[in-house]
Amino acid sequence: MAAKNRYAHIIGWGMYVPNNVVTNDDLAAILDTDDLWIRTRTGIRERRIAGEGQTTSQLALKAAQQALQITDVLPSEIDLIVVATSTPEHMFPSTASLVQHWLGASNAGAFDLSAACSGFVYGLDMVTQAIRAGSITTAVVIGAETMSRVLDWKDRSTSILFGDGAGAVVLQAHESEGGVLSSVLRSDGSGAELLTLPTQVSESIRSLNGVHDARLHKMYMSGGEVFKFATRVIGESIREAVDKAGITVDDLSAIIPHQANERIIQAAARSLHIDPSRFITNLSTYGNTSAASIPIALCDALRDGRIKEGDYVAMVGFGGGLTWAATVLKWGVADADERKLWHLKERQRRAGYLLVRIRARLRRINRRIELLLTQIFGSSQRFDN
Repeated sequence: MAAKNRYAHIIGWGMYVPNNVVTNDDLAAILDTDDLWIRTRTGIRERRIAGEGQTTSQLALKAAQQALQITDVLPSEIDLIVVATSTPEHMFPSTASLVQHWLGASNAGAFDLSAACSGFVYGLDMVTQAIRAGSITTAVVIGAETMSRVLDWKDRSTSILFGDGAGAVVLQAHESEGGVLSSVLRSDGSGAELLTLPTQVSESIRSLNGVHDARLHKMYMSGGEVFKFATRVIGESIREAVDKAGITVDDLSAIIPHQANERIIQAAARSLHIDPSRFITNLSTYGNTSAASIPIALCDALRDGRIKEGDYVAMVGFGGGLTWAATVLKWGVADADERKLWHLKERQRRAGYLLVRIRARLRRINRRIELLLTQIFGSSQRFDN
């Protein structure tokens, strides 16, 4: 396949959210707020919160497994896994490496991408460029977050906004024109203090451009400034992305924005002079799930039949960095009859997941035995000497 004829198409999609639903009334029991106050300012009614023991990598894995279910791709055929997240459970190993292991994607490279709420769109562009260049054929891009772990639950301005979840897509090279057509990636580090999450390696959490309210491992956001930034960059980046794709805003059947705030989405619709109904939103159900919000909204839109073959779709994210990104794609996947055949590989995938767990357990047992033998024979050798 000539490199110039390689197009990156989304052929699979999946999402996973925790079962634990936290409503506005639940938050009103611990905060000075109520359901009406939250709904009128954000559009959020409820959000999902990860339970004890549920990690970002586990949410990411479930979303990836669901995305693979509707494809003909086996984990061994995946070339690259990218996880966009601001809430990994480890600095290293990466969340993507854990997902790679649990999937049994033995031939895949894996890395995490840190671009906050823009991360999923950044990941789509990174993978698309690799597919077009011919260096990879199949990839999984995941947005996954457990934002509840980095919130100050006493801070009404942030704790009401966020939820946990994961969304994933499988991209594959195809000769048919379409898929991801264009992307716009931008950053403005001068706004770093407006939306930040300091860690233990920060030189000083109080030295970041005068921010004094930031706390270690807790998110800080200047809501008003972020609102102004977001309402400006959504329209700008979408216009630039559609222009690069050779179409117009009017050609877009749907726009999937980062699910941050209903008022931001309404302002973006006014800026673009389009009907707000063309924006895909599920903010009321899931809240702001950061890098996971766009792929989760994509899954909801596909489930509801709001995206069809041949539709032009824009995705736009914005968040900490400050970063923002937009992409335009022409939707097109294999027809339903062909996808029915793909389910024949599902048994192979499930068997593979089981084999991975068995192999990992055996390897852990083997390492313990080796350590024990080393301690025994090492002690014997010292005694003999």
